Amino acid sequence: MQPESAYTSLLENIGQTFSAARTRAYAAVNQQLLEAYWNIGKQIAEYELQGKVKADYGSDLYRRLSKDLTIRYGKGFGRTNVYMMRQFYETYPIVQSLTGRLTWTHYGEILSISDPLARSFYEKQCVSEGWSVRQLKRQIQSGLFHRLALSKDKEGVLALAAEGQNLHKAEDLVRDPYVLEFLGVPEGHRLSEKDLETKLIDYLQEFLLELGKGFTFVGRQFRITLDNRHYHVDLVFYHRILRCFVLLDLKMGKVRHEDIGQMNMYLHSFPAQQTIEGNTDPLGIALCTDNRTILV
Repeated sequence: MQPESAYTSLLENIGQTFSAARTRAYAAVNQQLLEAYWNIGKQIAEYELQGKVKADYGSDLYRRLSKDLTIRYGKGFGRTNVYMMRQFYETYPIVQSLTGRLTWTHYGEILSISDPLARSFYEKQCVSEGWSVRQLKRQIQSGLFHRLALSKDKEGVLALAAEGQNLHKAEDLVRDPYVLEFLGVPEGHRLSEKDLETKLIDYLQEFLLELGKGFTFVGRQFRITLDNRHYHVDLVFYHRILRCFVLLDLKMGKVRHEDIGQMNMYLHSFPAQQTIEGNTDPLGIALCTDNRTILV
């Protein structure tokens, strides 16, 4: 009789095989569905071309198509969806450019973006970071592309649109401003630094999304000891791509020179207390609530 450990191993291997096959099947079905919607959009576009008229959303064509397709094939052919298929083909004229890693609902959010550079950025970033539809929608609404593009020249903006965000240096980590609407703080309400820290921890998943790719949470009120005195960094993260710790100090109001001096002290002392082979120097971010500049 085989030992229990062998059976457990067999069970896990079967589960992994089945899960991998199911994931591939979902991806294949999704790819086929996207191509079907693209082809439907193409057929509508060719029909419009034959009539030498481009029908808009409110036209009788989309109303009739929605009604008749729903009668024949059921759900999925609402007027908005049918019109979006036409947009889909127009926006992506090459079917091979579609990726099965994004769902039709993802593409629906992306198609709502009129700026082609921003649209390309969100598509690339959504694939590379595996955003859910809700996360994608939130990043679009918070203007992530335009916040990142503000610090770049024309070539940098074009690269951002074509490749998504690539992280090579400290400056690439910082967004100005950060958008923390998920905290639900009423306009005009004043928080203490401690309250802000607590809220950021309560909404840690959303905060990590806002910080960007590669961040993992290490701890809050992280203790640093210098000359037998204890200091505490509000929040500490580790960045997997740049291989460094990121120290985040929360400030209610403008960042003062002494705050920068304190952060420099943290950064100078931190490597001696948190040494990991292959790490680069730690980075510091002073996150302030009413200053337009994020200091690194």
